[in-house]
Amino acid sequence: MNKRITFRNIEKSSEIEAYANQQLAKIEEFLHSERPPIYIDLIFEPSRVREHHRIELRVRTPRFDEITHYEYKGTGFYDVLDRVIDTMYLKLREENKREKRDARKTRGRKDEFKKQR
Repeated sequence: MNKRITFRNIEKSSEIEAYANQQLAKIEEFLHSERPPIYIDLIFEPSRVREHHRIELRVRTPRFDEITHYEYKGTGFYDVLDRVIDTMYLKLREENKREKRDARKTRGRKDEFKKQR
């Protein structure tokens, strides 16, 4: 699993990085059964003028290619990071459910089509 945390226009903070790794553990646990390569990119980008932070999370696997970003005025990095992680986790879960549902719907139909031939 390739994980990269990038800080744009801000100095690297070990506290924020440790918190990000702690929060990304939920995503990593969800993706533990995925086949490699797995890429997780987390990008922190603060505003220079006022407190208007932007965080972007990208997850790329053979099955998933999802991007989630969030920016909000007046909240800290930790709140924005929690929101981005939760949104990505929900997206991955929904996509996984959709794939399972589609596979379940088409499973019995193959036999019907074989009989028609």
